[in-house]
Amino acid sequence: MTVLAVGTRRVPLRAAVRGAMAVVVLIAVAATFFDTASREAVNPFNFFGFFTMQSNIAAAVVLLLAAVLQLQGADEPRWLAPVRAAVTTDMVVVGVVYNLLLAGLPGGAELPWANWVLHVAFPVYAIVDWAVTRDRRPLPYRVIRLILVHPLVWILVVLVRGATDGWVPYPFLDPATGYPSVALYVVGIAVSIAGFGALVILISRSSGSVSGLAARIRRTRG
Repeated sequence: MTVLAVGTRRVPLRAAVRGAMAVVVLIAVAATFFDTASREAVNPFNFFGFFTMQSNIAAAVVLLLAAVLQLQGADEPRWLAPVRAAVTTDMVVVGVVYNLLLAGLPGGAELPWANWVLHVAFPVYAIVDWAVTRDRRPLPYRVIRLILVHPLVWILVVLVRGATDGWVPYPFLDPATGYPSVALYVVGIAVSIAGFGALVILISRSSGSVSGLAARIRRTRG
């Protein structure tokens, strides 16, 4: 195991990187909040209502927990791997949806560096961390049900708010565009999340690395 020497203590490199990345993400969220508050009144329900904010915070906390457990030499609880799979899938969705549908549109994180951390750097790191590390156990595909919980609850809350107080975090979920259009996006999001979740689970069922996943895919094609 690769370690870093910090004073007289040797810190596992994986735990150090995870902890550092989690702290950077939480700083980016806080910086975005205070930057927004410096220009306008901030409604916390709106600010933290964005899927990006919820997913980044959840993924950062989960990775920070994994880092702390590793530093303590403690075994991970069995629920942690499925939860990591869920937050990793959320981060994949954040990266894909933002860069394909939302990049360049007004709103979101106004600080360029924070926007890059939340929408590009951390989504990439999350999937790389999941793919190349070996401290996760193979997961059954029924974990997709857990993976879908947060996105579907979030969509439900957004639809209720859009129909009542009119607030929506993303333009493609605005009822003003017509409910058929919104319904198509909701179905597309749910299917995409299930697909990304299946990929995340497939990676966990490989021999522990990207090379193992590639070998598994080659065997399937053969």
